[in-house]
Amino acid sequence: MKVLDFPLVKITSAFVLGIIASYYLHFSITLIVLLTSIGFIVFSRAFIWNLKRNKKTILFGSLSYILSFCIGALTLLCHTQSLQKSNYTHCQTAFKNPQSVTLILREKLKSNDYSDRYIGLVKTISEKSYSGKIIVNVQKDSTKTPLIVGNSIKIQTILQQNKPSKNPNQFDYGRYLADKQIYAQIYCQKKDILVSKTIQKDIWYYCAQLHSRIISNLEKSKFNKAEMNVALALILGQQQEISQDIIQDYQYSGATHILSVSGLHVGFIMLFITFILRPIPNTRKGSFFKLASILISLAGFAIISGLSPSVLRSVVMFSFVAIGSHLRRNGNIYHTLLVSILLILLFEPYFLFDVGFQLSYIALFFILWLHPILKNIYKPKNKLTVYIWEALTVSFAAQIGTLPLCLYYFHQFPGLFFATNIIILPVLSFIMIAGIVVMIVAIFTSPPLFMTMIFEKSIYLLNLMIHAVASLDSFVIRDISFNFYHLWAFSFFIIGSIIWIKKPSFNKLVLVFTSIIFIQISFILTKVETENKEELIVYNEKNNTLISERLGSHITLYTRDTIQKDINTRNINSYLVGNSIRLTKIQEIKNVLYFKNNKILIIDSTKTFSEKIHPDILVLTQTSKINLDRVLENIHPKIVIADGSNSNSIQKYWKKSCLKKNIPFHSTKEKGYYQF
Repeated sequence: MKVLDFPLVKITSAFVLGIIASYYLHFSITLIVLLTSIGFIVFSRAFIWNLKRNKKTILFGSLSYILSFCIGALTLLCHTQSLQKSNYTHCQTAFKNPQSVTLILREKLKSNDYSDRYIGLVKTISEKSYSGKIIVNVQKDSTKTPLIVGNSIKIQTILQQNKPSKNPNQFDYGRYLADKQIYAQIYCQKKDILVSKTIQKDIWYYCAQLHSRIISNLEKSKFNKAEMNVALALILGQQQEISQDIIQDYQYSGATHILSVSGLHVGFIMLFITFILRPIPNTRKGSFFKLASILISLAGFAIISGLSPSVLRSVVMFSFVAIGSHLRRNGNIYHTLLVSILLILLFEPYFLFDVGFQLSYIALFFILWLHPILKNIYKPKNKLTVYIWEALTVSFAAQIGTLPLCLYYFHQFPGLFFATNIIILPVLSFIMIAGIVVMIVAIFTSPPLFMTMIFEKSIYLLNLMIHAVASLDSFVIRDISFNFYHLWAFSFFIIGSIIWIKKPSFNKLVLVFTSIIFIQISFILTKVETENKEELIVYNEKNNTLISERLGSHITLYTRDTIQKDINTRNINSYLVGNSIRLTKIQEIKNVLYFKNNKILIIDSTKTFSEKIHPDILVLTQTSKINLDRVLENIHPKIVIADGSNSNSIQKYWKKSCLKKNIPFHSTKEKGYYQF
């Protein structure tokens, strides 16, 4: 049976399309419930009719896909916590005035330079029951009494809504948090927190205690801090304390995937457990004991690693593989993939929009699909050559499959990913086996010194090799413009080419040439959009003023500092790469700019301007100490914009002045960049 003819493929595809449509089109839950109910009734009648006549019809198949689509849309809406009346987003007073908030700490996040960060579950606001996840930022101080997962705390505070991205084409952290059902943050100091003596001892609490115990025992065994943090990331997926320099090395070398626990790590664990249980005979009881041991071990690993999406999907996938092997049903591995996707998305539909989820499944699919073709191109006889060729083909298959998505999200390509994977796989294999043993020992006691030394040195060697590859900076291709059109066109080309290579035919060759035409169309559409777009942007820059004027593919940057090396290139580069354009020129900012027959007045710390000017837009920069009430009375702008170079305190006064005159006020610190 062909994979695409399998009913589960079409049902899963319809279910996924339902989730995507619900995510972007924001369906009404009442409408979707009604459509799902009607669809279920009609489907049931069609099913009974087909059952009586023992006959399949196109109508029955179509109803199955429509019902799957509706269930997918309904699943997403049911898991959107902001739609629930009990969610704290419906308590508007909590976002305006200080309220007494009670919450339970669920998870420890990576700390920053200023705060320790946690995910908390809201329980009450001003003694009224509410629910929902929120990020708690606790300012760092000298006290040695850290909060722990499970603590019930009470804070008098204002909830801060997630802010949008501050500059164009940058990572939207607010949307990322919303996809994880986190809609606000709390900022506080330890002295403002009232910690309850009772601790909620659930699975998250015991998981955190287990982490603390492992870390404590590793520290007792004199495990080097830098290597220990990498070990915790490799084995348990805990990246909270790993340094940014090490993460950057792994990114530049093309080995970031090994820091995020996924199918590679879970596969190692499954192989290791299978190897240990090999002496047990394959009798009925023996096979059942092996299966139970594997499933319990994988579930335990998922819990210890904090039930992250990458671990969860991999554990579900390999659990299905283990069950299939136990039942002696070596079914199509693609069907196993589909079952795991469907099961995961039924419980967590927002995983579909997680980049790690997308990359993980695409990489696994292309390894299964493309690797056999590449492997058969060359059949070496030497064991070392076999290993190198195997590593190359697996790496190439995964990289080819994920390439369009990586370019779309990250706009860079590590040119030495081949070398990285060949070098690190032997060391990584040893680290995974040794790491599992060390972590198991660390649960109960401090590991022996010789065991710790071997494990530590192997990680040190891995970091050394990664750093050596990453230091070849010229092989990392950055700032690649790759938009939505390119993503679909190149994905179509890759899939079409593989279909033709597997079994060449004239029709499949036509498919390849069609995909090439689509690539050309994607570049034409990008060029047309680029040439026709005109906009002016006021950026959120802390110590400088940045304003860009774009007329088609020509962009002029106005700034106080005209020396290009002094400009924060990150903010402007994101915009240039995201829009497939180049910076034409840099000019010193003037007090008056014109854009599309609109006059823009810019007032800085010199306070130099003419009251005879009546601008459409007023831009305030560099904490200009002007009497804004008088200025607004004289010039009457349509909108006032305050960029990131202004202090927070003075912006509060400006906002009040604008409210008095009923003039819109836009602060880039609060609302992000202004686009006109």
